[in-house]
Amino acid sequence: MALVPYNDTLLPALSKLHESSAEFDLANHRIRISQNWNQFGVAAVVWDAAVVLCMFLEMGTIDLKGKRAIELGAGTGLVGIVAALLGAKVTITDRKPALEFLAANVQENIPPNQQPSVQVSELTWGENLDLYPPGSYELVLGADIVYLEETFPALLKTLEHLSSENTVVLLSCRIRYERDERFLMDLKRRFSVEEVHYDSQRDVHIYRAVKNTSKTEL
Repeated sequence: MALVPYNDTLLPALSKLHESSAEFDLANHRIRISQNWNQFGVAAVVWDAAVVLCMFLEMGTIDLKGKRAIELGAGTGLVGIVAALLGAKVTITDRKPALEFLAANVQENIPPNQQPSVQVSELTWGENLDLYPPGSYELVLGADIVYLEETFPALLKTLEHLSSENTVVLLSCRIRYERDERFLMDLKRRFSVEEVHYDSQRDVHIYRAVKNTSKTEL
């Protein structure tokens, strides 16, 4: 659900969220992402945090070729699609109602020869985590998934389950409220966290987190 009731007459910059599709030149591909605000709301539009994370992945700071990656709360799937186009083996996840919409975007934008390396899968944070082998991913991706405080405990539980000490977690987000800061503090109790990128134009931060090897850290 939306945090605020958006009104295009008051916030014309948000009108792009109501368009039926958005196009991007990323990972040497022209990507066309379907959007559906009216049916799925905030989960079915491309937010700036996703675009910024995609551009960060394009920089090549992290070598994605052959890496096992998972995207949480994928929404339109843009981040997972770009990661796959850059060579990762990606599991793109969201809750069940979004999967058909998400899978259609993957189908449209991943070339046939690369589609076996991409899986769309249901994942509600904190639930049925035994379906995902613990610590089996080298990269965990999340764009604009830090915004509903009631989901934070389940999100932290999921990040812990999916990560080993060798897993890199990349979270791209705006820090809107004090609760977002509190989430980062809770994350730092379990992971070593650093800010690795800031897009001042879009006010989006990217944090890199690696699971602590010792729980004796403060």
